[in-house]
Amino acid sequence: MSQPRTSLNGAERQSAWQRDYVQRLVAIDAAAAAFAAFAGFFARFSDVPADTGSVPGQAVVVCAVLLPVLWVFAMYVFRTYEHRFLGVGSEEFQRVLRASLAVVAFVASTSWAFKLDIARGYVVVALPLAALLTLIGRYATRKKLHESRVRGEAVQTVVAVGHRPAVVGMIRQLHRASYHGMRIVGACVPGGPGTPEEDAELTALGIPVLGAIEDVSKATKEVDADVVAVTGCPELDGPALRRLGWDLESTRADLVVAPALTEVIGPRVAIRPVCGLPLLHVERPELQGIRRLAKSTVDRLAALSALLVFSPVLLGIAALVRLDSKGPVLFRQERVGKDGKPFTMYKFRSMVVDAEKRLIDLRETDEGNGVLFKMKVDPRITRVGRVLRRYSLDELPQLLNVLNGTMSLVGPRPPLQHEVDAYGFDMRRRLLVKPGLTGLWQINGRSDLDWDESVRLDVRYVENWSFMFDFMILWKTAGAVLRGRGAY
Repeated sequence: MSQPRTSLNGAERQSAWQRDYVQRLVAIDAAAAAFAAFAGFFARFSDVPADTGSVPGQAVVVCAVLLPVLWVFAMYVFRTYEHRFLGVGSEEFQRVLRASLAVVAFVASTSWAFKLDIARGYVVVALPLAALLTLIGRYATRKKLHESRVRGEAVQTVVAVGHRPAVVGMIRQLHRASYHGMRIVGACVPGGPGTPEEDAELTALGIPVLGAIEDVSKATKEVDADVVAVTGCPELDGPALRRLGWDLESTRADLVVAPALTEVIGPRVAIRPVCGLPLLHVERPELQGIRRLAKSTVDRLAALSALLVFSPVLLGIAALVRLDSKGPVLFRQERVGKDGKPFTMYKFRSMVVDAEKRLIDLRETDEGNGVLFKMKVDPRITRVGRVLRRYSLDELPQLLNVLNGTMSLVGPRPPLQHEVDAYGFDMRRRLLVKPGLTGLWQINGRSDLDWDESVRLDVRYVENWSFMFDFMILWKTAGAVLRGRGAY
């Protein structure tokens, strides 16, 4: 009888799923390039008679045969198969795009230098198609990996190092995003295991205290961890952190450090060596200037186009709302926008007309996040309104807000005035940008989010805005709406 999978040690399990994952990516990349090569050939030359001599012979055949090899080699050179870039984040896709551009440049320069007869139409079809298919294939493979990680497979085990509050915060954040594939199996805290009261939060989360800060290397070997994550630990200054790295060289664990600066990610952060010091350089957020003007222009053009395209749907929903219950088709409510300025937000009415009066009798049944009232089965919601909320169709009239410039397609959730009155300093960062029709709150659970998590997501968006970030959120919104998680 063969040994069960669980008999493998941590290193074997880790290398096994990573090896299998990379092999799948190589096969997908090669298949994408091969399909694109032949698709380009037939798209360009299928209507050319074979006896005309117009079809480049050897050059096109060689290109079609060698493109998959060249494609995979370019992906390797641009490090798209490195484990640290796979599974999460946009770095993998950015590297794929850079590798694709490199192949285009290589084919163009080679054909010019050696005077190869490669049809431009063939190149224009094949190479962009190869890039598109590669991105689609990698995205689908990543989604399958995320599903596996939610089931507890293909994960990296982590020893968290730091003070208890920081470690607890990291554990909760990783639990919320299990698809990242990092599972904390133990913690090393100053002083080691404490009293039951001191370790109560860690115990409640199922995380044992393995030792003190000085015991990290020993604890890592004991649990055979894949990663050591340091967070909120001033005791581990530069020299101490360097020595910890040396100690971990006798293990297979990677060392990662979560800086005190949180919610700032992506291109805003870069390591810049100065006089031997690895300085963490933080760029200013892109809240003003030409990019902000471009975002506003794109928003308004997209909103106008959507209103024109979906006008039959909007009219149909309006008729259903009118027929289902008495009252106006649109629900108008004052919200707070950019720089704290109030504006009127539009939605399709999904509740009875006296919903606000009935709210007084329902306060004791609140299932919301402590600030906003929510009920999974709210008796004030109409029959049509329940369907509209399930698929976020009630929010389509907010396209009018985007068109008039009071909202954006993507941004923080539009707050009520009583929420803003309770804002602390950090939360007021949300008011630096226009609220959005969708946002990180929309793709991460909507009404299922607690208040602190909702605020954290909005601040993260403000700190890290970019066109790529907006595109990612819009892409994920469709899936979030279809799943309907948190929509009530």
